[in-house]
Amino acid sequence: MDKNTRNAAIAAAAIMLGFGVFAYYLPKMMVTLGEASPIAGFALAILFVVAFFGVFWLRGRMKRNDEEE
Repeated sequence: MDKNTRNAAIAAAAIMLGFGVFAYYLPKMMVTLGEASPIAGFALAILFVVAFFGVFWLRGRMKRNDEEE
């Protein structure tokens, strides 16, 4: 395993761990927000999904731009 591959694996593991912890507490946060406004609870869930895929999309885009230069 070279340095770039190792760094990519560490970054992916850190991102997955961070989102995993957030996903663990997500239902409780949704219920709490849902008591005030059901739309806010729904928006939190949508934001979580968009952020999850968005982080990996941005990382892939950054890596692709680094390879072109």
